[in-house]
Amino acid sequence: MEKIYSKVQTETLLHLVYRLSEVNGRTNIAPENEFLQLASIKMFKGQTFHAHKHIIKEKLTNIAQESWLVIQGSVKCIFYDLDDTIIAEPILKPGDCSMTFRGGHNYLILEDNTIVYEYKTGPYLGQENDKVFLTDISK
Repeated sequence: MEKIYSKVQTETLLHLVYRLSEVNGRTNIAPENEFLQLASIKMFKGQTFHAHKHIIKEKLTNIAQESWLVIQGSVKCIFYDLDDTIIAEPILKPGDCSMTFRGGHNYLILEDNTIVYEYKTGPYLGQENDKVFLTDISK
């Protein structure tokens, strides 16, 4: 797992990249204190777990957090620090995922017919309440 910390606030986790090749058993990928949670689970035929449902909890979120999971193709992530400078540019292949907790991000699709699943904390209240656009200096 590649954890990308801010250079401006060195204790602040901004982004992470988790690779398909790292999946083994159960791994909690996102830190417990983040709103967006993710785990990888490698399971074998016949395995199961107790049927369950989740308890409704009052949650306050102060930022939208986002994850991309590449299904097909490849994607170049452009991750930004808190001061809007580019901090990392990893490439995601099928089965790899990225998570953004803070800082900016952009994605460049590297192959035709690339398919990703995007996960994001909600509720979604419209673009004007969700994001601020950065000057794209990646081109």
